[in-house]
Amino acid sequence: MTNQRRKRLGVTLATLGLVGGLAACGTSDPQSTSSAVSGDESCAAGTLTAEGSSAQKNAIEEAIASFGDNCADADISYNPTGSGAGIKQFTAGQVDFAGSDSALNPDKGEVAAAAERCGAPAWNLPMVAGPIAISYNLPGVDSLVLTPEIAAGIFTGSITTWNDPAIAKANPGVTLPGDKITVFFRSDESGTTENFTKYLQAAAPKEWAAEPAKKWTGTGEGREKSSGVADGVKQTPGSVTYVEWSYAKDNKLGVAKIDNGGGPVELTGATAGEAVSVAKVVGEGNDLRLKLDYATKSPGTYPIVLVTYEIVCSTGLDAEKTALQKAFLSHFASADVQKGLEEIGYAPLPADVSAKVETAIEALR
Repeated sequence: MTNQRRKRLGVTLATLGLVGGLAACGTSDPQSTSSAVSGDESCAAGTLTAEGSSAQKNAIEEAIASFGDNCADADISYNPTGSGAGIKQFTAGQVDFAGSDSALNPDKGEVAAAAERCGAPAWNLPMVAGPIAISYNLPGVDSLVLTPEIAAGIFTGSITTWNDPAIAKANPGVTLPGDKITVFFRSDESGTTENFTKYLQAAAPKEWAAEPAKKWTGTGEGREKSSGVADGVKQTPGSVTYVEWSYAKDNKLGVAKIDNGGGPVELTGATAGEAVSVAKVVGEGNDLRLKLDYATKSPGTYPIVLVTYEIVCSTGLDAEKTALQKAFLSHFASADVQKGLEEIGYAPLPADVSAKVETAIEALR
């Protein structure tokens, strides 16, 4: 399937909130897994529903589309309502798995609620590495460098104009307009918000004192979902937001270079992948919750990265759904699919992380 066709399909999926006949293959016998997607991947018949992170929307739709090239005997639907909504729907038993830009939080009761729903522990499986871009619309400015302190100042409202001395100092030789800065933020509960505020608190603790959270606590004008803030910046000269790189690319927005202390770093798949490659697994067993170092000063490492997890029951789904879930998630985590996601604004999972994910998927029962 061509990228153009997949993009058209993605629009259809986002509009209808479902995918018909795209995800598991084989014969009409639900026990049959003889058809292969690629390599050792196999398909199974049935239906899966999922909901959550809008950050991974473009990625999971691409994976569903490529899986559907060879698989036709099942339906997979994904509704990009946001991480908070996805977790709530998962713990309520309304969807088979959830997409979330933050792992289940034990302090908020999410781990216990998920275990109660599943009748067993739920696992956080990192599937998509999504760099968060500080995206801007500033006519005449093709290159912009921001430090964490400047970013925190912009998003708290202490820096209000583009020619502020702090921004000018970080961008020598760049002619900056005196326009007022318009900030757009996610008004819905968002894992992207939580990860971005984790970055601000870790890298600029004096300028950003608030605790990281899915609900925005800074300044600005709220818009729903990633598409909302990206569209706000696209339509508003002098504006800025935090949004997944894929949305910045789709809307042709400016993307700031970030200087955490090791020099300005341009956002690329490689520089974002560096941040994921040094993340620590802090979950136990096949629960692959990662801890990122947002304050890293390592040269060539883009520090503002989120990892989207597929939150799954380690056991508890019926056999048909488990077979389909394993087949699809194995496809999603495969090297070929992960490499292809870089073209649409994601960073491939490092090989060692991908191997752990494959092991966990195989262990689903």
